[in-house]
Formats: sequence, structure tokens, C-alpha cells
Amino acid sequence: MGSMTMKLDRITTSPNRMNGQPCIPNLRLTVKRFIDLLATYPNREELLQGFPELEDEDIQQGLIYASRYLEARIYRTAIKL
Repeated sequence: MGSMTMKLDRITTSPNRMNGQPCIPNLRLTVKRFIDLLATYPNREELLQGFPELEDEDIQQGLIYASRYLEARIYRTAIKL
């Protein structure tokens, strides 16, 4: 399934959780923090050792979410020009 059509069921937002930021459920890990961790742990195995509850699907959906968010921001900025 392509990333543009994938349902992101592992990314949730709630105004009552993590100040409404998108996060990976059950981990109290925001997508922003997750992206920061990917930069800190370039070796995925080290990341998974530090966060054993994180699953490959969480990683994939976190990256897709971030990509879609950036794409939407770029598109909105381009329209304003």
C-alpha cells in the first residue's frame, strides 16, 4: 500500500493528551519527539533498544505523518504566494 493512501491508525490526536499534539498511542511519544529520536538514534536497533514498545509500524506511520504534514505546509505556503 502506498504511503499516500495508508491509513495512519497508529497516530492519534486528542486535546486531552500531550497538549493535542499528534502522538503514537500508548507510548506518550509525540510525532515531533519521535522524529527527534530518529535523528538521535540513526541505528534503528538502538532506537528499539531504547524504546522497546515501539514497533516498526509505529516508525513507518510516524515518518509518513511527518511527510504529509510537511507536504501540506509547503502546499499552503505556495498557494499564498
